[in-house]
Amino acid sequence: MKLLRLGAPGEERPAVQTDDRRVLDLTPVTADIDGVFLGSGGLARARAAIESGELPELNPVRLRVGAPVARPGKVVCIGLNYRDHAEETGAAIPPRPVVFMKDPGTIVGPYDRVLIPRRSTRTDYEVELAVVIGRRARYLSGPEEGLGHIAGYAISNDVSEREFQLDFSSQWDLGKSCETFNPLGPFLVTADEIDDPQNLELRLSVNGVKRQHGNTRHMIFEIGHIVAYLSQHMVLEPGDVINTGTPAGVALGLPGTPYLRPGDVVELSIGGLGNQCQSFAQA
Repeated sequence: MKLLRLGAPGEERPAVQTDDRRVLDLTPVTADIDGVFLGSGGLARARAAIESGELPELNPVRLRVGAPVARPGKVVCIGLNYRDHAEETGAAIPPRPVVFMKDPGTIVGPYDRVLIPRRSTRTDYEVELAVVIGRRARYLSGPEEGLGHIAGYAISNDVSEREFQLDFSSQWDLGKSCETFNPLGPFLVTADEIDDPQNLELRLSVNGVKRQHGNTRHMIFEIGHIVAYLSQHMVLEPGDVINTGTPAGVALGLPGTPYLRPGDVVELSIGGLGNQCQSFAQA
């Protein structure tokens, strides 16, 4: 299934896009796509409602596309998870996942405007595969069990302000948690729809110029391992989001490449998950 949320900020309604690209209203099944829905068998109920033909069709024209998951309890991020990205930034290949947190309030829709913070000089982009947790996860036994706790996947733009991130603190959160710094979506594609999450192409361009092109098979730590590893250190709840890292091509790693400025347009895509497009403006 491809789940999505349509409507103005704070007024989104749950929906699903069918294989023939019709958009169906999920409100007969749930008030929202959130942790409660995902953790209580909501995906199975949604599938049953689709198969029964009981869901009314929506006309999505002119409706804003919101993030496909209502505000999660937490956004956990993995840094330096592609060898080429670590190399381009001059960082050593990490022996274990590099973990940091991002304010859940950063999540916005995939086509929403992104705000460049005041006094920012180094706002950067990062196309990433986002994992959405579907079952409570604590002390999982390994990668296979980790994959079994995933509800689905989405595109994430882990926008970063590099001066705030690297120069203002020994931790990265300041440069990762500015408002609007995590466009997510357009879809939450359920895990059963993705044959191999370790073979998905990621692309990003700025003003039509290609900057990033990678594949999830080049991750240092694979998705199942990441979920299981995190579960040893924190409890992952349904609806939580994990950003799994970005490939090479960020402005930080390309000498002479300009950072983002007002008016810039960033386009992202991941195979099977759709695409995003954001314009950047001054906060």
